[in-house]
Amino acid sequence: MERRQFGQTGLRTSAIGFGCWEIGGTYGRIDQNEFRRAVEQAIDSGINCFDTAEAYGMGLSEEALAQALGSRRNDVIIATKFGVGYEDMPNRRDSRRARVRAVIDNSLKRLRTDHVDIYLVHWPDPNTPLAETMQALDDIVHQGKARFIGVSNFRLAQIEEAMALRRIDVVQYAWNLFDRRMEAEIFPYCATRQIAVMAYGSLAYGMLAGTFHIGMSFDESDWRAKGGMLGSLNLFRTLFGSEHFPRNLAAVEELKSLAARYGKTLPQFALRWSLTNPVIGTALVGFRTPAEVSENLGALDWEISPADMAEVDAVLARHGCVTVPPGWLED
Repeated sequence: MERRQFGQTGLRTSAIGFGCWEIGGTYGRIDQNEFRRAVEQAIDSGINCFDTAEAYGMGLSEEALAQALGSRRNDVIIATKFGVGYEDMPNRRDSRRARVRAVIDNSLKRLRTDHVDIYLVHWPDPNTPLAETMQALDDIVHQGKARFIGVSNFRLAQIEEAMALRRIDVVQYAWNLFDRRMEAEIFPYCATRQIAVMAYGSLAYGMLAGTFHIGMSFDESDWRAKGGMLGSLNLFRTLFGSEHFPRNLAAVEELKSLAARYGKTLPQFALRWSLTNPVIGTALVGFRTPAEVSENLGALDWEISPADMAEVDAVLARHGCVTVPPGWLED
């Protein structure tokens, strides 16, 4: 397994991380037994970074991960997140001290552990001063409930404000062929300050799996059935929106031939592309089955030539694909 330095944490993470959003229930039906076998296969293959969140099924993902890990919890790095999904809050977000203190204990209980390795603010809470949130996170570290802390989906100015209060160890952002917004400001900032980067959406939420087609229908419980609309989030509209979906599918078909030059499948090629950026500590992929784990390990230990990296850009441009969606990650 390809291992990478993880900022200044001292951790060495597997280049591929196991993302657990899918098991939370918003990607349609997933077989729990297959998920458990996928976790076992991942650990056996050297994948040591597992990412979940309170908001993934409001605890369902954390519980499923704990059950699947069983006695192997200490063999892995667990990252979880808090701060969104609260029905009692006007904007469903809450990063106040009282909330942080309560939800870390809930997450530890569901994960069946006395600490998490990484604890992140899932989305910014504009109604809570960052000083309050960062102090609460620092308290959690001193209490031994988390080893390292971080933020996800924060704007650069928000990271800078947080860093002035307490060092951020880890950040998490979308990063894939169809969403490159972070390479303009966020990634250079993190590289300069040695902040560890976790990339999510590495296969563009299934678009780069190469199995989608025009006229397909998603399960009614699958958020992608909404054509890229997921509340105020601007992560998916240029992927699954009606105007963009056909263009992206056409580009994906052409990218398959590029992958074939290396004897690779499209997911392997796309994941390798994500890992080419040296700032990435681990690229997260959602695995449903052991076979998917084995498949994606094919992204390791080879490189895409500079000429073919340029050809990727040319393919996407020819089909009118949007690689830098307008605006930030949410409205």
